[in-house]
Amino acid sequence: MSRILFYVAIGITSVGLWYPSHSPIHLIGYSDFDFAGCKLDRKSTSGTCHLLGSSLISWHSKKQACVALSTAEAEYIVVGSCCAQILWLKQQLADFGFKINKVHYKKMIKWQLI
Repeated sequence: MSRILFYVAIGITSVGLWYPSHSPIHLIGYSDFDFAGCKLDRKSTSGTCHLLGSSLISWHSKKQACVALSTAEAEYIVVGSCCAQILWLKQQLADFGFKINKVHYKKMIKWQLI
């Protein structure tokens, strides 16, 4: 993350990542989970992704370390992970001079095509 923001801050345009200048600097975090998805140990799988404006800057997916006893507990675990990553990203942006006033968090909606 810090390398990406370094190239954005100094204005190098020949690097492969592109962040539109007209795009507002909003930090958005999404999270989702699969309750007791592993058939062997009944652990849930959680995933998060984070966007800066309209560009994906971070994503994470892994099996949770503990067995959640309810969907609420599994969701609480993934939301905590997502918020921790958002706070870290917000601090990194502040270190590079980008002040973020609003952080958006959205739970992913699962769609199923029949």
